Amino acid sequence: MYLEIVSPEATLFAGEVDSVIVPGSAGSFQMLNNHASIVSSLKECVVKISGKMDLETYRNIGHAFDYVEKIEEYNDLQKDILNLNELVKDNDLEISKIAELELIEKKNQIKDLEQELLKLLIPKDENDSKNSILEIRAGTGGDEASLFASDLLNMYQRYADLNSWKFDILSVSETGLKGVKEAICNISGLNVFSKLKFESGVHRVQRVPTTESSGRVHTSAATVAVLPEAEEVDIEVLDKDLRIDVFRSSGPGGQSVNTTDSAVRITHIPTSIVVSQQDEKSQHKNKAKALKILRSRLLDNQIQEKNKERSEQRKNQVGSGDRSERIRTYNFPQGRVSDHRINLTLYNLSEILEGKIDELINPLIAEEESTKPVSYTHLTLPTNREV
Repeated sequence: MYLEIVSPEATLFAGEVDSVIVPGSAGSFQMLNNHASIVSSLKECVVKISGKMDLETYRNIGHAFDYVEKIEEYNDLQKDILNLNELVKDNDLEISKIAELELIEKKNQIKDLEQELLKLLIPKDENDSKNSILEIRAGTGGDEASLFASDLLNMYQRYADLNSWKFDILSVSETGLKGVKEAICNISGLNVFSKLKFESGVHRVQRVPTTESSGRVHTSAATVAVLPEAEEVDIEVLDKDLRIDVFRSSGPGGQSVNTTDSAVRITHIPTSIVVSQQDEKSQHKNKAKALKILRSRLLDNQIQEKNKERSEQRKNQVGSGDRSERIRTYNFPQGRVSDHRINLTLYNLSEILEGKIDELINPLIAEEESTKPVSYTHLTLPTNREV
């Protein structure tokens, strides 16, 4: 049967389960498929769910319980402070002195805990836990731009390895100099989009190309787009809205190239979005990959529309999210990386290109969180931690 677990902030779980045992005020009762409807007041106790619950479900529920644990810890500290305030007044000077020192420590602890609670009260982006589609395209700068696009592809692949994420290249168009004209990748793992969403925009490189004999520094660019991977439940794609063309593959790929109509091009008629896939020998696999990319682009379109509606709010956030926005410069002569959204400059370019980009991403996350309004609806969560 279908079950939803809803908190004041979001739906924590929605999916098929076998049964649920709920603590009613008159005693626990079990809900099964096709049983009669029931309305009952509940009491604090253990809710037992039988069925398959994925990692994402546990993570969402776990976030709610992280908050509950912090609230319980906060309440305990308040009680300790009340007791210590009484002990400070004790006639025994030794007891009073010890209580005074412990009181200072408890007050510092409660200040730190208040900051942690405020972070937990910041609303999460509904797409943060999703996997991502990463698109990299060489921009202005000719061959040097395609070489830089290749550097970015390697950087994100290494970053995925450092985070134990799965990194699949869905399609790649290479140049003769080991450069990349375009690459589309699927990155899956824990909270991928929450970290990579800040990478969308124009990345600029300043360096001396290998083909440059006079030693002049050239400026080139590549664009990066990070889209939340859309599932079928996120975006409904109707067959009547699609035009699907098949054609023969071109480029490297073995015996099947230019002999079978395995390549697929899908056009979404309402939006004119076109996705082509030809990396697989199977037409069905190419179609599945193309649909995955199409759904993610359609979801991204929805997100961009929402962002436009909240344009005033976004002025205070990290960047505009515009694909044309110049977000970062990689200066090779100086070994420097500058993020223009938060005026951050680091002098560890070689480490950044090795995938160690948390030094860039974490300050962006902190900046975004500092501009979000705190949601106090969390305060209505129960203090029972067991599910």
